[in-house]
Parts: sequence; C-alpha cells; structure tokens
Amino acid sequence: MHNVSLPEHLQAVAITKRYGGVCALNAASFSLRAGEVHALMGENGAGKSTLARILAGSTPADGGSISLDGAPVRIASPLDAQRLGIGIVYQELDLFPHLTLAENIVIGNLHFPEGQWIAPSRMRAFCAPFLDQVGLHMDPFLPAAALSIGQRQLLVIARALSMDARILLLDEPTSSLFDDAAERLFALIATLKSRGVSIVYVSHKMDEIFRICDRATVLRDGATAGTVEVPHTTPAELIRLMVGRELQLAPRGMSSPASRNSEEPLLTASNLCTAKLKNVSFDLYRGEVLGIAGLVGSGRSALGAALTGMDRITSGTLTHAGAIGLLPEDRRLQGLMMRMSVLENATLAVLGRLSRFGWIRRQEEQSELAPVMRRLALTCPSLAAPVSQLSGGNQQKVLLARWLLRNPAILFLDDPTRGIDIAAKQDIYRLIQELAAVGTGLILVSSELPELLRCCDRILVLHEGRLAARFAAAEATQEKIMNAATNVAANAAQPC
Repeated sequence: MHNVSLPEHLQAVAITKRYGGVCALNAASFSLRAGEVHALMGENGAGKSTLARILAGSTPADGGSISLDGAPVRIASPLDAQRLGIGIVYQELDLFPHLTLAENIVIGNLHFPEGQWIAPSRMRAFCAPFLDQVGLHMDPFLPAAALSIGQRQLLVIARALSMDARILLLDEPTSSLFDDAAERLFALIATLKSRGVSIVYVSHKMDEIFRICDRATVLRDGATAGTVEVPHTTPAELIRLMVGRELQLAPRGMSSPASRNSEEPLLTASNLCTAKLKNVSFDLYRGEVLGIAGLVGSGRSALGAALTGMDRITSGTLTHAGAIGLLPEDRRLQGLMMRMSVLENATLAVLGRLSRFGWIRRQEEQSELAPVMRRLALTCPSLAAPVSQLSGGNQQKVLLARWLLRNPAILFLDDPTRGIDIAAKQDIYRLIQELAAVGTGLILVSSELPELLRCCDRILVLHEGRLAARFAAAEATQEKIMNAATNVAANAAQPC
C-alpha cells in the first residue's frame, strides 16, 4: 500500500453538476495519488459516474476545479482528457457494434494516427497486443456486435489500454465478467499500478475493494462523505458512509428440497439444443431459486433466450406451466426504451389491460404502478422522467416493475444486480425471496458466485453450452463451481 505522504496526482475540488432540478454533484471533492488504486463508492445516484464522466471530459462540470500534478487543467472533451493521459471504461459500454474490434480501438485514438488509407495489417499489429492483454484472443476484424456483453467489456478495457493512459477510470469493470476474466483484470491492474498508472475504481463489490484498492472515497447524495485508507477500514464503515445508516442485510432464504418431490415442476427442459446450447436438461419447481453459473460465453444468457423464444430450439423439448418473464443481461440495449418515461417503460407489458378502445387509461396506469414502486423502493424525479435519467439500480427496478405488473409464473433474471449498489442489491434479494415465497419459479444468472451461493436453492453450471455440473446450494463452494465452469472437474457435480 502507498505511504500517505505521497503527493496528489489529480485533484478535483468542489465539483458541482446539475441536471435540471436534480443536483448530481454538490461541491464534491476527490484526489488521486500516482500509482494508487482508488475506489470511488456510493449508492446508485450518489454521483460516482457523473464525477468519472467529468474527469474523462464527456460531461462538463457546472462548477469546481481540476488540477493535474498541481497545475490547473480544463477538460472540455474526451480528446482533452486523452491528451492529458486520462482514459475511461464506462459502465454502459460506448462501442460501435457494427464496426470491427480493431476499428473500435483505433477510432479517435491519438496513438494511432489516421491517414486516408489504413492498412489492415497495421491495425492488426496495433490492436492485437491490447486484445491479448485482456484475454480477447479473437480476430480483430470480427464485428463488435458478435461479442457477448462480457467480451464487449473486455474490448473497451483494451481500447483504454491502447490510449496509454496515466490515469484510468474503471466504472464497474467486472460487472459482466466471470471470475476468470476478473482475475485477469486484477492482474492487469497490478501491472499498471507497478508502472505508476493511477486507477480510479468505481465498484460496489466489497471483496474487490478490499483486495485491490489503497484508498476509498465515498459519495453520498452528490457530496463527498469521506475518504478512508482501505487497510484501516471495514465493509460496515464503508456501507455506513454510503447510506448514512446501518444497513441490515437480508438473510438468505431457501425452499425445502423435500417439498419439490411432492409436486410437478413448473418448467422442464429435456435435451434442449439451440445454436449455442447442447443437450441441456433441468427442472424448475414452484418457489425455487435456480442459479446458473458459467464463464462468459458459456450459454447463460442463451438459456434465457431459448426459454423465452428469442433463440430457436433446434431439438429437445421445453414444457412450462405458465408465462415466462425475462430480465435481460443488458438493460439498456435489451430491456429499456431509454427515451421513454419511467411510466411507459414499466407498464409496457400490461398495456392490454390498461387501455380501452386503443386509449391508455393514464390514471389507472399510475395507480397500478404506485404500489409496485413502493415495493421496489424505486426512486425517480417523476413518472414522466425519461428512464435514461435514472441511476443503474433504479433502471433495473423499472424492468422489475414491468414483470411484477405482469406476474409471470417463471422469471429468468440475467445478472439482475450488475452494476448496482449494495442497498439496491438488498432490495432485489428481498424481492427474489418474496417472489419465491408466493410460488414464483426463479432462474438467477449471476457473474458473482457469492450471490448465487447466497440466493439459490440449486446451482447449474454451464460450460461451452453444455450442463457441466449441478449442485445443491448447501454443498456448493466457489471452488467447485469454478472447477466445473472451467471444465477442470466436469464430474464434480452431485445430483440434486
């Protein structure tokens, strides 16, 4: 860890930012030392991503000052930030999906001078080392649209590395990465740190914070709540700084395996095959939370696409007793209409019962949504506000509200806590328990193994589209799941 006497490399003082009547940052201050990994923490909506975007030049501040190595600087655009050696990996990935991996890396990159003609061999030579660094051993001329969301996250990290940043802002960088890719990222962060690169690490994952970070600054309601030395603090203290109170963590609730033997399953998949799945078989019972683990590209999201009809089932059978809802992996691209209002997004799946003769009954629409909002602790400026103005956690709650209004018998949750804060996670964990308690069958995909172990009754592990293992949650460990996910011990499963 770094000595506290080291000089500050970057300082942001009294940064203020307003969006209409909403104050995103209220005289927030932040400092970064050379060669440190500094966590930036806070609940969703606390201002973390806004501060990161201001430092990266993509959002102008309304007030305050920024200095680099003691000299005042003006960061009016991403190019200004790049010239100053500041790079960023956004939580909501800013890629051109129809361009190739290589084109996404070199476009606007000051370290790759563009000319009228660019030889593909030159692009390949420039991009390949950075793709290799993050573990994307792929053809640089593959379209970015062909990548999974986890692979896209690695591509954005590769792009940031190619810009030779002295300060690297990472906004929830492991939110879509399974443990193997996350380990590769941690090793990369250690290497960059040893070279004197300063890293701002925005994350809600306590285990990561205490593993790799030197200091942590906590924002609350747009203001700086405090900065602590990570080795000398505790998770409880960080949570207290984040929420301003002691947070009672919801206890784990599990259904009884014995009760499943006396009833028919809600859903049965037998030798299910699609373009990405190979002979996957399992049952889901009423009131059960069934976890799905696996590496990026293992078929976790493909399973949800198959169950909900988005991917064609080429062979095998699927039977289910009731409607299936899907909370998708990428809420912005696959779930939400970002320019539409909170109300419009939440009620989209039940407009049939809220309309008459083609006209939506707005008063009834609002009255149906109100108790669901309270149940989810969903906060927003107004129901008419565009959903794009909400924090990541509240955007996720809008999607959950859509399915609570629809009330499906089976709900497939694809990484539902990706990129959301610890308080919002607790709200979602409680909701999962409540839904299971009333008989909803839930399938929970997660990149966080502790989350699966905490929430699920059973856990299935996928490897390259096949079912590699199945565990009773009480018998599962992170090591067993990882062994199965990486195919180290394909026979480690115990029938359950």
